[in-house]
Amino acid sequence: MSDPVEMGCELLENCEDDSLELSEAVDRLETITTDPHLTREILDTAEKRGIIAREDGLIRPKRSTFVSFESEVVTKEGDFTCRRCGAGLSTGHFIRFESGEHGPFGSSCIRKVTGRE
Repeated sequence: MSDPVEMGCELLENCEDDSLELSEAVDRLETITTDPHLTREILDTAEKRGIIAREDGLIRPKRSTFVSFESEVVTKEGDFTCRRCGAGLSTGHFIRFESGEHGPFGSSCIRKVTGRE
């Protein structure tokens, strides 16, 4: 199994938003873990590594890359449940990070998790 802290840091590093409310960042991290201690560890690690800056309830990604939908998002056919909204899926979208594959997501949730919507 992938390291949730590494995956969470990669998710934040590849976020396309200029800034996020803390609740929005937590919403995205909950696709990796619902453990509040692990969520805090992800945020703390990301801040220490210079991936994000935190101030006044905002998370500001200091991004270096974005998720490429052409090469880093793969689709798979099957019987899936979206990690973000819980909807049943016949096509799952997965993000390929260095730390592992993250998903499945539906077609709109993959865009929300990466900050495209």
